[in-house]
Amino acid sequence: MRYSRNEVWETYQKEIADNNFYFARSCIRQNVLPAAEDLFLKIIGTDLGKNIYDDARQTTCTGIAYHSGIIPFETTMTVVAHLFALMNEAGYENYACSCVTSFGIYSEVLETWKHFPEKEKEAREALKKATGKTFEIPKNLVHASDLIYKFRKEIANRSKYRLTDTTSGLPLKVVDHIGCHYAKIFPEKGIGGAEFPYVLAGLIDEWGGQQVDYPERRHCCGFGFRQYLLKSNRGYSVANSKKKFESMKPYKPDLIIANCPGCSFFLDRWQYVIAEMENTTYGENGYGIPVLTYEELAGLLLGYDPWDIGLQTHQVAVEPILDKLGINYNPDMKYKGAGNSNTDSPEQPSSIKMF
Repeated sequence: MRYSRNEVWETYQKEIADNNFYFARSCIRQNVLPAAEDLFLKIIGTDLGKNIYDDARQTTCTGIAYHSGIIPFETTMTVVAHLFALMNEAGYENYACSCVTSFGIYSEVLETWKHFPEKEKEAREALKKATGKTFEIPKNLVHASDLIYKFRKEIANRSKYRLTDTTSGLPLKVVDHIGCHYAKIFPEKGIGGAEFPYVLAGLIDEWGGQQVDYPERRHCCGFGFRQYLLKSNRGYSVANSKKKFESMKPYKPDLIIANCPGCSFFLDRWQYVIAEMENTTYGENGYGIPVLTYEELAGLLLGYDPWDIGLQTHQVAVEPILDKLGINYNPDMKYKGAGNSNTDSPEQPSSIKMF
């Protein structure tokens, strides 16, 4: 049986609810990108006027511990059941998570329960015994980047800037990097699947940029949990990122955007490491290639101050992309603390340029 291109593409789409989301934060995201989730909540809740609930009671999904072989899957299923119970108690049925590893965990648990209902029964019994709680499965499970994608047109209509180089008038060249746990574990759960993920590429297209297609576009960033958590294995991690940088460098990208907190962290930090190790940089004029998350990019285009949304915490200088976008910013405020208090500026690296 033959299908048209449109019919085939329909199989790569997913349902994304219009409103009323229970938001699950990310353990790693809060540590490496401390302002990103609050920015996401402001964009969805304040700018777009959607109802999204940030629950102080939530816990880890156990993702890193599970994938690192520290805890068994039965424990993970019970923790996930508890998170679903918290969602129900708050009066929600649409679940939006900030971390792609959590997204993979929830998808794995739900698929396990679908095919092995006895496992769902075990999780329900364990949850009841431990907490006295019960739960209902979410009607809609999405990753936070799915929501930015869902409302990309509304964001574009409210934006003060476009993905355009103000000096040349040309579209900015943007690399999209999709977290493996978003698209590769259960491809049908992500927008576009594993081969044609569009959740970030759709932002590039809608906001006026140009996608960069390069040989290692779908290659892993190299985080891999056990590769990084064990110091002796970190060479494997940085080697994966280096492979991507070497592959994209000839295309001279202006920007990298990612939807995984680990990917965002490593594609940013490993550029500093490679520069210090090998005196190699991948951006223009001795700078690195700026790496932003989907909500950081949306925030910039909407007009948020770059230092208010935490861009000073990035290892690679973000000023080159701010200048290209034509964004006004105060360099003297970059490392100011609360109440404009003075803080120590970071030590300048030896091989990669900073502002």
